[in-house]
Amino acid sequence: MAKSGKRIRKAREGVDPRTLVALSDAVKMVRERATAKFDETIEVAINLGVDPRHADQMVRGVCQLPNGTGRSVRVAVFAKGDKADEAKAAGADVVGAEDLVEQVQKGEINFDRCIATPDMMPLVGRLGKVLGPRGLMPNPKVGTVTPDVASAVKEQKGGAVEFRVEKAGIIQAGVGKASFGDDKLIENIRAFVDAVIKAKPSGAKGTYFQRLAVSSTMGPGVHVETSSVTAGV
Repeated sequence: MAKSGKRIRKAREGVDPRTLVALSDAVKMVRERATAKFDETIEVAINLGVDPRHADQMVRGVCQLPNGTGRSVRVAVFAKGDKADEAKAAGADVVGAEDLVEQVQKGEINFDRCIATPDMMPLVGRLGKVLGPRGLMPNPKVGTVTPDVASAVKEQKGGAVEFRVEKAGIIQAGVGKASFGDDKLIENIRAFVDAVIKAKPSGAKGTYFQRLAVSSTMGPGVHVETSSVTAGV
């Protein structure tokens, strides 16, 4: 087994995976250990009591983080005519119709988020095998298939985070940067947890919100006492 580097070993000092700590303490611990030479992303991992193999236990949604994500997001919009103009005016990085479909089919994917007007979905549907595995396929359930492209672009640029439960019943997402400070990160995490709780599916049985851990890109995970996250949510 490969040995851990000196920086990683130091970051793990004082972190006991068996100990649950309050959210405020967890965020502080994670930020103190985010010592890489770049502004590390702060991430959350939530274990849910669902089996996503069943349609009535699928968890999916979008959360508008109050303090943004801290990263620059490139947004593409499939639209024509006035809607294309609205998307450009709202700050979309890539706007197109048939021409954009051709670009994507060739593997030219120069964007991080994708939005489409409803009338464009017959065209965009052809890209399911390309955009789907990358998590980029527009979907009305998360507000990325909409006639209001201007608002959708602004939301995606401003800190909208999409989430979808994985096979093991886990949801993971970036909720900000280490440079944000404790208060902004705590606010973002609580907003994200609130969105996940509100997305509870009808088929969920037993305890829905089970465990939560916070980590940075290069740091160890810190397990959080769930009551300190959901208080007031």
